[in-house]
Amino acid sequence: MANSKRVLFQKRRLRVRNKLRKVNAGRVRLSVHRSNKNISVQLIDDVQGKTLAAASTLEKDLGYVGKNNVEAATKVGQVIAERALAAGVTEAYFDRGGFIFHGKVKALADAAREAGLKI
Repeated sequence: MANSKRVLFQKRRLRVRNKLRKVNAGRVRLSVHRSNKNISVQLIDDVQGKTLAAASTLEKDLGYVGKNNVEAATKVGQVIAERALAAGVTEAYFDRGGFIFHGKVKALADAAREAGLKI
């Protein structure tokens, strides 16, 4: 199977990332990774190659809320926005990777916007 789920996901991820890099040169990247149980996000400066801030549901205070993990993703979005503002970052571009922009990913982005991060 040449077009397995993983291969299609990788293609989608690279397509999204390359389009965003062309448009948003100079801004830091808010990169999201979602699994079935957890969601994590990093604020990455691609010019320096450094992670400026990170948040994840694997942290004790941001952990699993219940069957609906949208609440946990909302918490992670608020925390990453606070950490970004503390690091001096006010604008970032949202790299959803190969994930569809709905559910947990959308809740994280909306919470980060409400907390003051310009995406």
